[in-house]
Amino acid sequence: MNFDRNTIIGFVLMMLLLFGYIFYSNKQGLAVQKEKKRLEDSAAQAQASKKKIVDTVQFKKDSAQQEIKNNQQAAAGFAPATTEQITVVENEVMKIGFTNKGGYPKYVELKNFNRYDSTKVTLGGEGHGITYQVVTGVNQSANTSQLNFVPSAVEKKGDDQVIRFKAADSTGKFIEHIFTVKKSDYLINWDIKFSNAAQFLTQGLLNINWDIVAHQQERELKYEKSQSNIAHFENGSYDFSAAGTTGDTKKFGDKTKWIGIKQQFFNTTILAVNNVSSAETKWTVPTEQQDSLKQVLTANTIFRFNLGGVSEATVPLQMYYGPNDYHILKTYENGMSSHVQLGYGIFAFVKYINRWVVMPVFDFFKNHIGSIGIVIMLLTFIIRLIISPLTYTSYLSGAKMRVLRPDIEELKKKYGDDQQAMSMEQMKLFRSAGVNPLAGCIPAVLQIPIFFALYSFFNANLALRGESFLWSHDLSAFDSIAHLPFKIPFYGDHVSLFTITATITSFLISMYNMQTTPTQDNPVMKYMIYFFPIMLLFFFNSLPSALTWYYTVSNLVTLGLQFVIQKFIISDEKIHAKIQENKKKPASKSKWQEKLEQIQNANQQSSQKVKDMQNKAQGKK
Repeated sequence: MNFDRNTIIGFVLMMLLLFGYIFYSNKQGLAVQKEKKRLEDSAAQAQASKKKIVDTVQFKKDSAQQEIKNNQQAAAGFAPATTEQITVVENEVMKIGFTNKGGYPKYVELKNFNRYDSTKVTLGGEGHGITYQVVTGVNQSANTSQLNFVPSAVEKKGDDQVIRFKAADSTGKFIEHIFTVKKSDYLINWDIKFSNAAQFLTQGLLNINWDIVAHQQERELKYEKSQSNIAHFENGSYDFSAAGTTGDTKKFGDKTKWIGIKQQFFNTTILAVNNVSSAETKWTVPTEQQDSLKQVLTANTIFRFNLGGVSEATVPLQMYYGPNDYHILKTYENGMSSHVQLGYGIFAFVKYINRWVVMPVFDFFKNHIGSIGIVIMLLTFIIRLIISPLTYTSYLSGAKMRVLRPDIEELKKKYGDDQQAMSMEQMKLFRSAGVNPLAGCIPAVLQIPIFFALYSFFNANLALRGESFLWSHDLSAFDSIAHLPFKIPFYGDHVSLFTITATITSFLISMYNMQTTPTQDNPVMKYMIYFFPIMLLFFFNSLPSALTWYYTVSNLVTLGLQFVIQKFIISDEKIHAKIQENKKKPASKSKWQEKLEQIQNANQQSSQKVKDMQNKAQGKK
C-alpha cells in the first residue's frame, strides 16, 4: 500500500490524539478513584474518630466514677476528693496553683521567665504530686490525694500570705497543710500538722512521696538534659548525681537537708527543716525516641520522718520553685546556691575563681551596660589583663628558646644520637644562659583553671538566658546561622558562626606561632599545633554562644598581644646579649638541678660501662 505525505501526517496526528485521549482518560480516572478513596477514608476516619471520642469520653467518665468510688472507700470518715479545684495564690514573682486533692502546690508559674515557646516557665504541673499515706479508719488507709483538703481564705500576715488546707473527719481528727508565701520570694514554707500523729501514722512513720516531671524549658532539649541532675545537701555538703541517659537510684541518710531536681536554669527542691530519717530518689530519663514528650527527666523521691511517741506533731518543710540564680539562692544560706554549678569534679576549686573574680566583674559591668555581649567582651579584657604577667612570661620564654636555637642545633650535631649527653649539655646551656625551659609551659598550665572556670560560669549563668547579641538570639545556647538537612557525627545539624570565628582565630594564632617559632624536628609536633583548632569546631558547636564569643575575643586579644610584645617589647638582640652575659657568670644550681644532673651522670656512666663491656666482648671474639 502506498501512502502519500498527507496520509502519513494524518495517521501520526490520529495516533497522537488517541494516545493523548487515553492518557487524559486514565489520569481523570485515577483522579476520580483517588478522590473516591479520599472520601471513603475521610468518612472512615471521621467514623473512627467519632467512635474514639465517644469511647474516650466514656472511658474518662468511667475512670472518674471509679476514682470517686475508690476515694470514698479509702477516705472512710473523711471527705473524699471528688472534683479537683485549684486555688491560686500569687506574689510578685510567681503564681501558685494549689489543689484540694491532697492540698499541695500542683504547679508554680514563674512570672519573670519564659519558656522556649514564649509561654511562662511552669514548674510542677502534669505528673507532679506530693502525697503520703494516712490511717483513716479501722484497717483502712488512704493516700492524701484521695482526701478533700478544704482551703481557707488567704490570710495576710505582714508581707506574707498564709493559706491552710484541712482534711477532718466527724470526730474532729484532722490533718492540716499550712503554706506561707512570702513577698517576692520563690521559697514556700509548708507545715504539716496532725491533731494526733499516732492515729494517722503506722508506727509513727511519715513517708512523703514526691513525684515530679521536669518539663522542657529551653530550646535545646538534649543540652538541657545534659545540664540537669539530681542534687542534694547531706552532712553539710552539696553533691549531685548526673541524670545520665537512662536514670538511677540514690539513697540518703538522716543528715540530708534537701533534695532537688535541677534543670539547666531552674530547680524544684524540697527542704526538710529538721532533716529526715532517710530518703531515696529514683529517676528516669526519656530516650531520644521519647523527646516528643518534651520531658527532661521524671523522678520519685521518698522523704521518711519518724514521729513515733509524738501526739500533736508538726513537720516543717520548705519548697523552692524558681531560677538557679546564685544571688537569690545564696540568701537562704542552706547550700542551695550550689545548684549554680560554678565548678565541680576535679576542677571544683575553680568555683572560687568564679565567685571571687569572674562573677563580681561580670555583675559590675552588667549593672552599668545594657548589652550582655559587650559585658562579656569587657570581662575578657579584664581577665586577659589579670593574666598578662603570665602571658608576658610565656612569650619571653619562647623568645629565649628561639635565641638559643642555634646553640641547641650545634649540640645536636656534636652529640648526634647520644641522647643522654645531649640532654646533659642542653641543661648546662640553659643553666649558664639563665633560661628555664619550663617557664613557657607553666603560664599555659596556670591558665587551664581559668578556662574551666569560664566554661562553668557561662553554662550556669542565668543572666545570659534569652539575651541576644549580634546574630545570636540566646547567649545561653549555641548560635545557629544555618540548619543542615543531615547530622554530622560529633558536630550536629547546625552551623554556629561564633564557633567558626573561635576556630579561625585559633588557627591564626597557630599559624603566627609557627612563623615566629623555629620548625620542630618532630613532624608530628609540626601538625599537632593545628589539631586543637579543629577540635574546637566540634567541641564548641553545641556550647553556649557566650563561651564561643568570649573565646573569639580572647583569641583576638592574644593575636594583638603577640604582635605588640614580639615586635615592640621583646627584642631578640637584647635577649641574646643578656644570655651571653649570663653565660659568663658562674651558674648556680638548684637542688632539683643538682639531683637531675646526678641522675644523668649516673645514667651516662652506666651506659658507658655497658658499651665498654660490649666492646671488650667483641674484642675477645
